Amino acid sequence: MGTSVGSKALTVKQAIIIAMIFEFAGAYLAGGEVTDTIRKGIIETSYYTNQPEVLVYGMMAALLAAGTWLLVASYMGWPVSTTHSIIGAIIGFACVSVGTDAVDWDSIQGIVGSWIITPLISGFFAYLIFVSAQKLIFDTDNPLINAKRFVPVYMFITAAIIAMVTIKKGLKHVGLHLTTPEAVFASVVFSSIVMVFGYLYINKKYKNENETGSNGFAGVERVFSLLMVVTACAMAFAHGSNDVANAIGPLSAIVSTIEHMGSITEKSTIAWWILPLGGVGIVVGLATMGHKVMATVGSGITELTPSRGFAAQLATASTVVLASGTGLPISTTQTLVGAVLGVGFARGIAALNLGVVRNIVASWIVTLPAGALLAVIFFYLMEAIFN
Repeated sequence: MGTSVGSKALTVKQAIIIAMIFEFAGAYLAGGEVTDTIRKGIIETSYYTNQPEVLVYGMMAALLAAGTWLLVASYMGWPVSTTHSIIGAIIGFACVSVGTDAVDWDSIQGIVGSWIITPLISGFFAYLIFVSAQKLIFDTDNPLINAKRFVPVYMFITAAIIAMVTIKKGLKHVGLHLTTPEAVFASVVFSSIVMVFGYLYINKKYKNENETGSNGFAGVERVFSLLMVVTACAMAFAHGSNDVANAIGPLSAIVSTIEHMGSITEKSTIAWWILPLGGVGIVVGLATMGHKVMATVGSGITELTPSRGFAAQLATASTVVLASGTGLPISTTQTLVGAVLGVGFARGIAALNLGVVRNIVASWIVTLPAGALLAVIFFYLMEAIFN
């Protein structure tokens, strides 16, 4: 939401309302795959077969550790990663409870590799989207006329991304299984409808706008403000499908262990109430402490306008949806910051606030060990209290 609020396309209140709806939808419809990775892909749960209570204590410690670190970081306005925090915490308790052998280091390598690759991918996407908008719209004689022509195409791309992940991932939960060609066809139809409505709405709304000079640019940015609302929805959906699932992965492991009377199962269904619970938590967090992180991302890294914010958001949503589809728990935060940096680079290195960028990168590096250390402390506290 930082890019939407920073570019003044949305107010904080509007951002929270959009997040409430779409974070919920993303978490509930498309979050299950990532939850499984967090629950089973990081540590080898067979080590806890004879001591299931240790796994329960450890996962509770991981939740408390990640939550504590994220509250501290949010208070400081650092856009750190939920994914980093929770994975660091799980590694920390696993190492002190049964040893380093319990950690699936091959899986960790893939996840850590994705943290480096995804900001680069989203930065590259954002750079391309922003440059395309510059070439097709802003650097032309009639930017507003070209905005009316090309913005519906960007709407089509955005709608296609949302539709594809919802059909392929979300509708499985309600028993509707479509083949890939059927899913592609359905998303193209849905996106085409969105594009046509977008075209008609933009042309009607900006029919009498001045089409040249500075007023033309102002009109173009207003068109992009409308588009940012659509991309904010896509971003919230993508975030819900990935980061909410990351946060509630340990809870899923606890519930699964208790439901099976201490036996740790390889495959189990995620309780229906867990994903919505994550959605509630993320909305409460956004409403109470999110404004500080919004300020850092929205205005601290580089100056954002609706067109720049749109490029960053669409690139982030595309990258996150792609990763969530493969079950890889990437960092949405890092992906978005990478995209904002990509937009900044498109305008030249001087457009970036390198001091803020340096602080953000430092907070990323600290997050994994901070999560691990706090998890160790909480784990020993749990054992001392309950034993």
